[in-house]
Amino acid sequence: MAKYNIREKKVKPATYRTAIKPEIIDSIYEQILRKMIVEKKYKDPTYTAKKLAEEIQTNTRYISAAVSLRFQQNYAELVSGYRIREAISMLTDKRNRDMTMGDIATACGFANRQSFYSAFYRLQGKTPKQYQDEFFARVNQPKRKAHKNEV
Repeated sequence: MAKYNIREKKVKPATYRTAIKPEIIDSIYEQILRKMIVEKKYKDPTYTAKKLAEEIQTNTRYISAAVSLRFQQNYAELVSGYRIREAISMLTDKRNRDMTMGDIATACGFANRQSFYSAFYRLQGKTPKQYQDEFFARVNQPKRKAHKNEV
């Protein structure tokens, strides 16, 4: 007799995702892109799927469906990805070398330094500081002169 009654979790797709017309999903997708890329809403640490849904006059289920179908991720992963790309841009800009990691985290929309480090490590496999140090070590390497036999 089994001591624990453990069953495999059956993954079934959310049926509402396929019930939404593709034109509606496309429209929401375009609006999400505008909010993230043009308006940079991800920089607001309190920007939720609910706020996004209110701004584009839809509901969070439609937001969830559009993000899942068009970006192949969930809302939190989407926002985190935009924040990390912003962080990489800041980390690799020599004008920001004196900024603390906490300041960069805040500027990118993270609520705190810990969540920044966690998200960054999850996506990049290294800490933001390691990423920055490695980047500037590569950039600052002296250029080697080509020999006349090299093309």
